[in-house]
Amino acid sequence: MPSTSLKDNWTAIWNSRCKRYQMIIGTVIMLAIIFTLPFFFAHIQKRKGIVLNDWLLAHIPPHNVSVLIFAIIWGMVLLILIRTIKSPSIYITYCWTLIFVYLVRFVTISVVALDPPLGLIPLVDPLSSVFYGNAYITKDLFFSGHTTTMVLIFLCLERRTDKIIALIAAFAVAYLLLVQHIHYTIDVLAAPIVVYPCYRLTCYLLNKYK
Repeated sequence: MPSTSLKDNWTAIWNSRCKRYQMIIGTVIMLAIIFTLPFFFAHIQKRKGIVLNDWLLAHIPPHNVSVLIFAIIWGMVLLILIRTIKSPSIYITYCWTLIFVYLVRFVTISVVALDPPLGLIPLVDPLSSVFYGNAYITKDLFFSGHTTTMVLIFLCLERRTDKIIALIAAFAVAYLLLVQHIHYTIDVLAAPIVVYPCYRLTCYLLNKYK
């Protein structure tokens, strides 16, 4: 029965002391990061950055595609949430990878001071406003957090069909972010380059300390 399988999966995770600690500690660290995000973003929003000469963006007329962007993002979040309920190991991998990604992103955003692209159209999502302290942030640019989320979902999903859907969704969101001039091209391209090593590191560490 599916319910029995679901219960067995969670029981197995919780009965493993290592997996239990990985889940609890990862969740606590992730919550701590979420708590610090509004302060960090408020800080970087005040600084002066540079505007890049982005050839690709210059050839893409800006359009407001916010609804489509967040429909895709939250649709994929819902999908991985459903898969996580059935397979809690996905959550552990996702959570710890996201921790490493955010640590890297704190560094890159701090080091690379950018002003938003020309023609930017505000991207406002009430569901994610908690991460930004209910303020509109435009300078959290290098690298793209939205693209990061989509790539990480693709990497963590296990079923082949899910991965295909997630890959298409990741490309779609990356393109739409450029259409709305939310990010520079380099912000979007750098996201998977950063996320994949973080994901591989997470898999290595979780397997090593299991």
